[in-house]
Amino acid sequence: MTAHSLSRVNTDAHDESRPAAARRATRGRAASEPAAGAQSTSRRELVEREIMEQATILFAEKGFAGTTLQDIAKATGLTRPALYHYVANKDDLLARLVTEIAEQPAQILRKINERADLDPAQRLREMAMSIALHQLAAPDRFRLLLRSEAELPDALANNYRNSKRRVLKEFIAVIDDGIRAGQFYPADSRTAAFGIIGMLNWIAFWHHPGQDDGPAAAAQLADMAMRTVVDPAADTNGQGGPRRILERLRQNLDSLEQTLGAI
Repeated sequence: MTAHSLSRVNTDAHDESRPAAARRATRGRAASEPAAGAQSTSRRELVEREIMEQATILFAEKGFAGTTLQDIAKATGLTRPALYHYVANKDDLLARLVTEIAEQPAQILRKINERADLDPAQRLREMAMSIALHQLAAPDRFRLLLRSEAELPDALANNYRNSKRRVLKEFIAVIDDGIRAGQFYPADSRTAAFGIIGMLNWIAFWHHPGQDDGPAAAAQLADMAMRTVVDPAADTNGQGGPRRILERLRQNLDSLEQTLGAI
């Protein structure tokens, strides 16, 4: 018999020697430990969420440099020592905000862009929808990040810039795919991507959390983003891809010749 087995036997024997009521109480506490642990985790998440929300408000009102941990503790109803159980310092809070605002969208867009079951127009709509919903969920945080961009520590500033470049890269990629497939106008994909991103980012400045039209607004903007690049005449007569691009160029040249001939 192993040492572990011997220990288990001794423990069981000791347990059985105790009064039945005591054994039931001990087992009841053991059974409740997972539930207690879940409640503790849930409470921690709620407190951390409140800390993030209050920090966002204070950073937006007073700026990152002008906000102290004591300000954040007071706003959340915590003592400063208690606050240290959840965050290490202001830089830690700002790093979390940057991650949620900038890095998550880039990761989501990449996953959408890798879906083989969607064509470029469908992927573009899904990507636009995800950005719109992201902005609708936390407009204050996005505005805060724009305001605090110059105050970001070098490491966070680099992460933020890289995340913005990754978002732009994903939109350019799906627009290029759509152009090659003959679904989109043969426009400059980088310019088109900037236009769509700008339209979606502007949500943070006019929409307020809690408004009932949030999901509907996101869907409408996603449709608008897609329509800015989709060629309504695409894939007619079995023409797509490079053939459709050449056809569009011929049409543009014919229109230009007509315009010049009328001058």
